[in-house]
Amino acid sequence: MVADQATRVELSVIVPLHEEEDNVHPLYEALTRAARDLALDYELLFVDDGSRDRTFELAADLAASDRRLRIVKLRRNYGQTPAMVAGIEHARGRVLVTMDGDLQNDPDDIKFLIDKLDEGYDIVVGWRHQRHDRLWTRKLPSRLANWLIGKVTGVPIKDNGCSLKAYRSEVIKHVPLYSDMHRFIPAMASVTGARIAQLKVRHHARRFGVSKYGLLRTYRVLLDLFAVKTVMSFAERPLWWFSMLAWPALVISLVATIAFVRGIFLELESTVVMAGIALLFGCTAIFAVLGGIMGEMIYKTGNLRLDKLALITATRPQAHGNDRRKPRS
Repeated sequence: MVADQATRVELSVIVPLHEEEDNVHPLYEALTRAARDLALDYELLFVDDGSRDRTFELAADLAASDRRLRIVKLRRNYGQTPAMVAGIEHARGRVLVTMDGDLQNDPDDIKFLIDKLDEGYDIVVGWRHQRHDRLWTRKLPSRLANWLIGKVTGVPIKDNGCSLKAYRSEVIKHVPLYSDMHRFIPAMASVTGARIAQLKVRHHARRFGVSKYGLLRTYRVLLDLFAVKTVMSFAERPLWWFSMLAWPALVISLVATIAFVRGIFLELESTVVMAGIALLFGCTAIFAVLGGIMGEMIYKTGNLRLDKLALITATRPQAHGNDRRKPRS
C-alpha cells in the first residue's frame, strides 16, 4: 500500500502489539507526549498481531478519539516482522520509527534518532547499551547473535535485536522483510548503499506482561542469517555464483558420462546407473546456469530502481536538510 502524497505526514511511529493489553494505555500516553514535543505532523500505528486479549479493543477505543492513532489488525499471530511490515506498508510518514510495545523502549529517544537521521543517514539503529533483561536467556544469546551477524554480513551492528530504529521511508519500503528478518534490516539495506548509524538508547525493565520471545527463536535467526548472506552474496553477480554452483554437478556428470561410455564397451551392469547419474547432474548444472542468467537479467533490469534509490538517499540530506521539522498548526 503506497501512501497518498496528499495524506503524507512527517513522522510515523509503528508499534507491533501482541497481547499487550496492560501496556496499551501507558504506551499511547508516552508516545503522544513524546511526539507532541517534536513539533512534527505525526501519526501512530498500532499493529495488533493476532492478540487474543483486549489489546485490539483498547487500542481501537483510543483511536476513536484520536485521529493521529491508526490501528492495523492482523487476522492471526504472524510474528513481529510481518506485523512490522504491515505497519510500514500502511505508514504515510516521510520518516518511520519502529519500536516494541512493551514499554522497554523509551519514546523520548525518538527525537534523538530523528536528529541523527537529519545528519544525513538513512537508517539509525538503537543500541540498548544497558539492557534490563536476564543475562543467560536474553543478553548473552543476543551478544553472540550480534557478533555472528556482524561477522557474516560485514555490517557490525551492536544491537540488531533492538526494535527502536528510524528510517527514511523511501529506503525501508524497498527492503524485503519476512520471517524474523527485522533483525537484518541494516544488512539488507546496506546492499542499496544506505548509510547507517548507531545510537545509544535507554532500555527499561518490563512492567506488565511477559516476553513473547525466548531461546526457541535462535534456530530461525540462524536460518535467516544464511538467507541474508546468500542474498547479499548473490545480489550483484548472480551468474558468477550460479556458475560456481554448477561446476561440481558438471564434473560429476562428465565423470559419470565417461563411466557410461566405458561401461558400454566393457558391457558392465552399471551402465544404466551411470547414464542416470550423468543425466541428473548434467541437468542440474544446466538449470543452475539458466538460473544465473535469469538472476542476471532480473538484476540488470531492476538496477534502475536501485540506482534511483541510491540517488535519492545520496541527495536527500542536501536537498532537504532539516526542513522536515515544521511547527504543528
